[in-house]
Amino acid sequence: MNLSGSAAGSARRSALDSIMKIALSVSEKEKARGNASPYFLAMLAVGAKPEELELVAAGDSAWTRAEKFDGVLFAGGGDLDPALYDEGRKYANLRVERARDDFELALLSEALRLRLPILGICRGLQMMNVKFGGTLYQDLKDDAATELEHRQSGSRSEATHAVTLTDPESRLAEAFRGSCRVNSLHHQAIKRLGRGLKVTARAEDGLVEAVEAADDYPFLVAVQWHPEEMTDRPEPRKILELFLAQCREHAARRR
Repeated sequence: MNLSGSAAGSARRSALDSIMKIALSVSEKEKARGNASPYFLAMLAVGAKPEELELVAAGDSAWTRAEKFDGVLFAGGGDLDPALYDEGRKYANLRVERARDDFELALLSEALRLRLPILGICRGLQMMNVKFGGTLYQDLKDDAATELEHRQSGSRSEATHAVTLTDPESRLAEAFRGSCRVNSLHHQAIKRLGRGLKVTARAEDGLVEAVEAADDYPFLVAVQWHPEEMTDRPEPRKILELFLAQCREHAARRR
């Protein structure tokens, strides 16, 4: 049977709408890397298909309408504007990306409204904490008495310190029990925890390393380390696999 142009177009749109879609929210620089982005590659490594992934950035304001997505991953990157948690900039080394802040806060609001699966990585964790009313250490060396080096100088895939699970009933407990070793690539971290979040892992010096929704939200997990750089290790890989599984479940319900 031949389809008219409009009917064929509708059929193509219907087919596209039936594909599970995950937003990978990144910086403009990271988006320019396209399929070479480590976030894109990591999701492929745990079973996602290329057509199921969409790199989005601050220039894509239309993407803040999250209805087309079945999950959102908020990636690492620059620093959040301290004005968002009612502070001035204290240090010259801050790399603020206010356009990205505004974009991701809006996208997070939409994702929460739609109860999409959400995964935060490094900056993503910090952005979520600020969204929930929390604050950040603007620079760990000057603001916090940390005993660990949280900004490693070696390979990004090298595990440099341990994190310990603090909630055995958490989603993170599905990825590991007790403790695991992670990489560490940040100079900011959670200072005051946001309302509606709970801490699920800490570093050896007490720094918050993972948070989740404190209520019955389906899946909201954020970690301070970078599992996308460590997919050859079982615990980081499992975090990404759990997120992907939740996105697939959401897509099945939507269809």
